[in-house]
Amino acid sequence: MDKAKTIATKQLPDKAERQKLFGSVEPGPRTKPSEKSKMADLQNTKKDFLFDLDAVGIANVKHPISIASNLEPKTQTTIGTFEFSSSIEKSSKGTNMSRFTEQLQAFHQKGFVIDLKTLKTFAKDLVERLDQKDAEITVRFPWFYERRGPQSDLSGMNHADIMIRVNYDTTAGYTMEASLTSLITTLCPCSKEISEYSAHNQRGEVTMTVGLAEDFDEEATDWKEWLLEAAESNASARLHPVLKRPDEKMVTEQAYENPRFVEDLARLVAADLYEMAFVTRFQVQCRNEESIHMHDAIASITYDKRQDESPQEEG
Repeated sequence: MDKAKTIATKQLPDKAERQKLFGSVEPGPRTKPSEKSKMADLQNTKKDFLFDLDAVGIANVKHPISIASNLEPKTQTTIGTFEFSSSIEKSSKGTNMSRFTEQLQAFHQKGFVIDLKTLKTFAKDLVERLDQKDAEITVRFPWFYERRGPQSDLSGMNHADIMIRVNYDTTAGYTMEASLTSLITTLCPCSKEISEYSAHNQRGEVTMTVGLAEDFDEEATDWKEWLLEAAESNASARLHPVLKRPDEKMVTEQAYENPRFVEDLARLVAADLYEMAFVTRFQVQCRNEESIHMHDAIASITYDKRQDESPQEEG
């Protein structure tokens, strides 16, 4: 049986009339200036506005970026989520928000490769554009890296979550902070000890946030690779996107041979970060999604290596 064709028979008002039906009105008289030089600039008003502001800016700005990596793929593109801000003295009402995105577009047109050198330039240029004493840029993005099966050598893509924050102050100079969050496997030492056979394991998450030395040479050392290794090498086993049976045998046996409490993992990762010369301070946060409990297990360490360099008090 042939399907009958549907023919529109309802008579509708034209588009302009339909829009009026739903609230559109004719433009009214224009009395305010349309030239920028004649427009009021409320944000640049100078008065005593009671308090200084720590940060004013924009957040959740998504933009395409490029990333360089020592691991394959060595050049990759992804989406960066940005936050831009500067402090404001109480004598200023606010900032010009459009200047943040104007500068982002300017850097994009030159090819926005996310590295510390570029972000330092961005922050310093932003200070000049805003005519403020400081500026800060934070960007978050997924970083992909190739991982091969330990026996089959079949490859796939893993990823870690990255954050980089650069602050430039005209008096204090640069402050740089970075973090990496990696997923790993942990096997419970207690379960291995008390059970006749087997032991429960779980997926864990390690987040390392580090302060970077101002003279850190990113061209000589890829900090992403170093932090990733600190997390994965101290876990019971690494995660793999592709595992054949011989690979799975190796990974599960490795996990059994390297049991880790969440406390163990935090301390081992902290020890690696402590030995990295380009790290000035760090925080390690570990979380295990327990496989035989309803809860997660957590542990964290915060340490400032610069305190070790302070002279000891006598007495």
